[in-house]
Formats: sequence, structure tokens, C-alpha cells
Amino acid sequence: MSVGIPYPQALARWRAAAPAAAREGALPVPDLLRGFHPDHRPGAMERLAVGIGAGLDCPAALAALLQADSLLEDVDIAGAPILDADVLVIGGGGAGCVAALSAARAGARVTMATKLRLGDGNTVMAEGGIQAAVGADDSLQHHFEDTLRAGHFAADKALVAALVGDGPAAIRWLIQEGMSFDLAEEAGHAGRPMGGLLLRKKPGGATRARLLSYRDFTGLEMMRALREATLLQPGITILERHPALELLSDDRGRCAGAVLHDLALGRPVLARAGATVLATGGAGRLHIAGFPTSNHYGATADGLVLAYRLGAALREVDSFQFHPTGIAWPTHLAGTLVSEAARASGATLVNGLGERFIPELAPRDVVAAAMLREIAEGRGVARDGAVGLFLDTPGLERERPGILRHGLVTLTHLAHRGGFDPAEEPFLVRPTLHYQNGGVAIDPAGRTGVPGLLAAGEVTGGLHGRNRLMGNALLELVAFGRRAGAAAAGAARDERPRNVGLTHLADWRRALAAQGLPLSRKAPMVFPPYGNFDIAAARGRAA
Repeated sequence: MSVGIPYPQALARWRAAAPAAAREGALPVPDLLRGFHPDHRPGAMERLAVGIGAGLDCPAALAALLQADSLLEDVDIAGAPILDADVLVIGGGGAGCVAALSAARAGARVTMATKLRLGDGNTVMAEGGIQAAVGADDSLQHHFEDTLRAGHFAADKALVAALVGDGPAAIRWLIQEGMSFDLAEEAGHAGRPMGGLLLRKKPGGATRARLLSYRDFTGLEMMRALREATLLQPGITILERHPALELLSDDRGRCAGAVLHDLALGRPVLARAGATVLATGGAGRLHIAGFPTSNHYGATADGLVLAYRLGAALREVDSFQFHPTGIAWPTHLAGTLVSEAARASGATLVNGLGERFIPELAPRDVVAAAMLREIAEGRGVARDGAVGLFLDTPGLERERPGILRHGLVTLTHLAHRGGFDPAEEPFLVRPTLHYQNGGVAIDPAGRTGVPGLLAAGEVTGGLHGRNRLMGNALLELVAFGRRAGAAAAGAARDERPRNVGLTHLADWRRALAAQGLPLSRKAPMVFPPYGNFDIAAARGRAA
């Protein structure tokens, strides 16, 4: 890590320069990304040797899981209790709840299995907002083009079209489910709602103001509404603390449900279903490239591992988003997110020399790479062994008095947890591992290449290309959760599983052996190693 400029000296320069002027000499974006983004570090990627994605590059930590053996043998599920449903939804975050609601409302009997508690996931941590083209000056085409451009034109255009096309209806649906949004203030009468018009802000990488939010805890408000709706919806059976250890297959190669592990009783449960929706989230807790993460405790790439072993294709699994503003100091909060809502509201990034060095609302990968460049080249701010850059919240408060107390509530609470006043002292931030840009390849209905297996949310790939546009994650989980849930209900009516078991594992183990890969390495991880919970040992005790 670069030494950086000592905090007292950097703070003095920040105060002397306020408001900070922009420095000249920005690198061209391709050079900036190649030189400083973690995805491009030498040795960052490993090539997969087995499975449908053989030849793809991905981080070594993820490759180890994707090329691991199953935790289970046929004998492990002999005599296990069996649950039957039309649709099995694996995951209890936003995408899982939306998929379960959509499938149940289409007439399906739904079993919903969560690793933790219902609602425990990354959705509640999404602070900035949700994008949708609802403004008079906006259009679906603008949203489409912004999404493609932010993802470096690597996204599947059919998926992007589905996402942006569903945007306005997704917002109406969320409001109908009870979610609140900030309303615009009436011109000339500050503080009064303007006829119910939604407040729109311009997010990083966008050409129009289309970010809709609820204060700076939009995901928490969304998850509140979705969780309540799911708990009240007839036809949904919820199994909390039941992580999935393996997908089930039938004699035609269809996905036929999953083997769950009941954490309370320490035993396997067979959840059979005509269609299965993966909504397991991402891989942040793998701490790729050694970065801290903003992700929740269960983000351990389980869905990628299970889908890949069953034969589902992956894409862009070598691309991860590093959110620009994770906490750098105090170190006990390292990686905790400072919402992009701060930069969307006008907070600037300042280096240890008192200079702005990047447009704060450039796409996230560009901002993160620029920050890492400042740190690598010695212009970061050093404090108690941590090195970061200033997020000028005092300057924002001067420009917009009261915004920290009334608009950026979560940010203010976070500062108080760190022991400082954000109206007087800037945050010290640096990029944090935030989002899995790629994942399981799907079509616009959420179907994977494996019959009977669908997916929605961060576990999927193809929608974001090589960088996600802020606010598209919350829209994605609604748009594709609804699509996958409806398609799963239809698929469950069309086909029923038969001769269900773990037949796909024999071919998988032969493939591992052929490449000289060890059968002793097991996956999914289920919980990160520092959780001191060994799922293999727990399963063994139950047996």
C-alpha cells in the first residue's frame, strides 16, 4: 500500500483549497482501467479448466469454488424429508421475494429457502436508489444507451431492453406493494410535496435524472415492503436458515429442486420442484483481490457454484464492481458503504494535495480506478495505517444546509459510528468490493440453459456487461424477479420432475479427475471462513 500524505497535512490542504479545484492530466479511460482497476491486475484471473465455461477467466478464489466437488453423496440424502412444490425459490433477498410473489400470484405453490433470515441480503444495503425512465425529459432509449455505455457495450441488448422497458411498471408495482419514495419539493415552497411527483436525481454514468430514492436507505425501504408482502402472500412456504448445498436433477437433465441443509436441526431436506429460481446474490465475501466488501455475510457465490455444476453457462465472471466510496478509516468500519447518493447530491472527492481528480459522477469503474491511481501514486491520505481519499461532506453541507441531517441520514449515522461530525470533517474513503457484474447467463424470461432452472438478481450475468450503472441493481431484482417468477410458474405447470437425485455429480467428478483437480476441495462455501462455521463438518455431524 502506498504511504500517502499524513492526515494532518492533507486536512490542512483540503481546508486551504476549499472548494477544491480540478487537477489536469486525467488518463484516457482505457488506460486508467487497464492500469488501476483490480480486474486488470497481473495474475488477478485464473482460467477455468472444467465445465461448460472451460476457458473462461475468473478470479482465483471463485475458480476454486467453481471447480470444487459437491459436499454431498447419494447416501447423504437417503431418508431425508421431502418437500414438494411447483416452484422453489432459493434466496430471501429482494429478487427472491419478487420471484416468489410473482410465482404465487400466478397460481404456483412456492417453497422459498433462505440461507439466513427472510430479507437478510444485499438489497437492504442498497442506499442510493433505483433507476427508471419516468421523467418527461427521459426515455427508455436514453436508459438503454446509458446502461450499455456504462457496461462498455458488453451487455446482452435483449436483457437491457427488458430491464429498461419494465422500469416504469416496476416503480408502479413497488408503490402498490407499499414502498415509499421521496417526492419533489414544490418550486418556491421548500419542503412541500409537488403534486406527488417523484424526486429524480442524476446518478453516475447517466445522461438524465432518473434515480428514484427514499432518503439514503432505498434498499431497506424496498425490502421492508417486499418482506411484508411475501409474509402475507398465500401459497408461499418460507424455510429460513436453509442454505442450498446442491441442485437436484432428474433423468432428463432438468433441474428438479435442491438439497437444502436445515441449520437448526443439522440435516438435509429435499425440496423438489417443477421449476427452481436461483436468487442467491453475489460473491463479495470472497474478498476478491484482497479488498474489503460492502456485501452481506452470505454473499459467497453459492448460486454460481450450484448452477455451473449442473451445466448452466456463465458470463463476465472476470468482472467485478468496486464501489468508489467504502470507508477507509476508521478501520473497524473498513468496506462499509458511503452511498453514491452523497456524490449524486454534490459531495466531491479530494486527494491529499487538496485536488479534485475525477468527475464524481463518472461510471463507478472509472471513479474507482481513478481513486486507486491517486493512492498508488502517493496522493492518498494516510491515517492510522489506512490510506484513502477525502469525500468532502462538509463542503456539501455548506452548499446545501441540512442535507446531512435530513437527506443523507444513513451517512450521518455512519459518521457518528466512526466518531466524527461529517459537517466538519470529511470521510476517508477508498474503493470496496461491491457487486458481481457477471454470473449465470439468462434469457429475458430469466431462464438459464438448464431446463427447469431460472435465475434473477445479482447471481445472473449479461445485463450489466463489464460495469453496472448505479440504480440498475434494484431495478433488475424487480424486473427479472417478476419475469423469472412468472416463467417458473408456467414451467412448473408444463413439466414435473421424475427420478430425482444427484445424477449430474458423476459426470462432474469424472471431469474434475480428468483435469487432475482434487475431489477433496468442496463447495459451496455457504459462509465465509472467518465465520467459524464449517458446513462440511456440520453436515458430517448430522450424518
